[in-house]
Amino acid sequence: MKEIVGIRFKSVGKIYYFAPGKIHAKVGDKAIVETVRGIECGDVVIANRGIDDSEFSAPLKPIIRIADANDLKIVERNKQREKEAMKICEQKIAARGLKMSLVDVECTFDNNKLLFYFTAENRVDFRELVKDLAAVFRTRIELRQIGVRDEAKILGGLGICGREFCCKGFIGEFAPVSIKMAKEQGLSLNPTKISGTCGRLMCCLKNEQNAYEELLKITPKIGAVVVTPDGDRGKVEDVNLITGKLRVKTDKSEVPVTYDRSELKLLKDVEIRVNRDELKALKGLEDK
Repeated sequence: MKEIVGIRFKSVGKIYYFAPGKIHAKVGDKAIVETVRGIECGDVVIANRGIDDSEFSAPLKPIIRIADANDLKIVERNKQREKEAMKICEQKIAARGLKMSLVDVECTFDNNKLLFYFTAENRVDFRELVKDLAAVFRTRIELRQIGVRDEAKILGGLGICGREFCCKGFIGEFAPVSIKMAKEQGLSLNPTKISGTCGRLMCCLKNEQNAYEELLKITPKIGAVVVTPDGDRGKVEDVNLITGKLRVKTDKSEVPVTYDRSELKLLKDVEIRVNRDELKALKGLEDK
C-alpha cells in the first residue's frame, strides 16, 4: 500500500495524487506541490489514504507544504496578474490581427510561467505573439490551443435543460460521445437536438448511456419480431425505453397496439446501427 493525497487544481478538474510524507492533509486544505508545469497551489479533495502500489507506474511527487496565509496572498496576487495578462494578450492579438479567441490565462504559483488558452478554427502562427508577451511579463510564456469542449468547460453556462453545463459542474475529464449513443437512446438525429452549446454531442448522452444499455438488453428494438399476449406475431414500430411501452403492428391489426415489454415474447431482435449517410452528416459533432 502507498499513502496518497488527492489534489485538484481546477474546481472541476482531474485529481492528481501526491505523496504526503509526514503531512496530514484535510479535505479543503490548500497544498503547495511541484508539477510538470512548476510549483502549484491546489485544493485537497482526498485526504491521506492508502492505495495499492499497482495503481501507480511512477513514483509520486511529494507535497511541499500545506498553504499558509502568505501562500494564499500569493495566490490572490496571481489571480490579479492573470486578469491583467488577459487584457494585454487580447490587445496584442488584435494588434497583430491574429484569428484566435483567448479563453483563459493561468499563472503558476511560483510565477515561473504564464499559460494562455485559446481557440481557433485553424492553426495559428503565434511565435511573434509569444515574443510580445515575454517582453511584457519577463517570464516563460506558453500558448495552448484548446477545443470547443474545453472552452465550454472553462467558461461555463446553462444547457438546454436549464442546469449548469455537465463539464463545468462535475465532469473531471471528457469521455468520448458517439452518434450511436444518441440513436440507441431513441433521440432524433437532429444536430440542434443532440448537441450542446459547444456545438458537439451533449455530454449527458455519455452520462446516461449505461442505463440505456441495460434497458436495451430487456427491450425489443424497432423492427424486432415479437409475439403478443394474444399469440399474434407482429413487428415493433415504436419503443419508449424509459416507460417500457412498445407499439406493435400485427397482421390482424390495422393500427399499432401498445404493449408493455413484459407482455411480449421476442422471436427475432435487430441491431441498432448508424448508417453511412447519418454518420457522414453528423461526424463533426463527435470531435472535441
